[in-house]
Amino acid sequence: MAFLASSLAACGSRSGGRSGVAQAGSYKIGAPYKIDGVTYTPQEEFNHVETGVASWYGPGFHGKSTANGERYDQSERTAAHRTLQMPAIVRVTNLDNGMSTVVRINDRGPFARSRIIDLSRAAAQELDVVRNGTARVRIDQLPAESMAVKDVAIAGGGPAEQNAAVAQVASGARRAPAAQPVVAQPPVMVAASPPPPVAAPPPATQAVWPTNPRPQAVSATPVYASGNGVSIASLASGASAPTGAASGFYVQTGSFSTAENAERQRDLVRSYGMSEVSAASAGGREVYRVRLGPYTTPDAAGIVADRLKRSGYGDARVVSD
Repeated sequence: MAFLASSLAACGSRSGGRSGVAQAGSYKIGAPYKIDGVTYTPQEEFNHVETGVASWYGPGFHGKSTANGERYDQSERTAAHRTLQMPAIVRVTNLDNGMSTVVRINDRGPFARSRIIDLSRAAAQELDVVRNGTARVRIDQLPAESMAVKDVAIAGGGPAEQNAAVAQVASGARRAPAAQPVVAQPPVMVAASPPPPVAAPPPATQAVWPTNPRPQAVSATPVYASGNGVSIASLASGASAPTGAASGFYVQTGSFSTAENAERQRDLVRSYGMSEVSAASAGGREVYRVRLGPYTTPDAAGIVADRLKRSGYGDARVVSD
């Protein structure tokens, strides 16, 4: 526990984001949402245990907002989880080498099949995950520390105050909050249909999150036409999806004057979910739009749009048919 106290105290000493000014964020659980046919139900837990694959995200997201409103700092020990409340404190153990670290959950994700947590670069380095990109891990939530950061966040305390509270609990200087009658439940994940077969993950030498530059977009009024989609979970390849557009919410990433440029961007963003290129008329000329979806709610589409923006696709926005 001495390691826990020292490591989180170090986290709290760093400022969040590029501006040098930390964002306090908020205490957030969130409503159920659906990504690529899987429903995730966030809930407050204090004894969560989970085993699966961890990935990491870094430079493409540094300085951008997390799901609870903080500013992501890849040098801090934080992580993204699909259902745990934000903030929450968990110990992550690399089952391949026995190394472990303690992280604070402040973001949502990952949404690739079989992956259960996205680590910051600092946390991934401590677990020796950066080189290979992924690792088999076990997540053990720390109940007293999770209750402590909840109290601090509800009172308006930011990352530094939360990390200080965790360090105090670990060192015995802060009394652990009273236990709460919460029964931990596994995340609810309801697949709309059997998942398609997936190809092998990207080579270990590739960055976990794409940061490729976007082709020059052509400004146009949002008009959509039907097109073929490819359903691909985050950072994994998948099979073709049925032809034809469906009503719902979409994430538009760009509009181009040539089909070639549109297809090029589609190749870059297809790891974020079902993608399509659709032809339409805008301003008296034909344009080609790239969009992902459909999603059942604007919140679900917003999560994907936020991920895209943090990866450098600043034009990503939620639209509806």
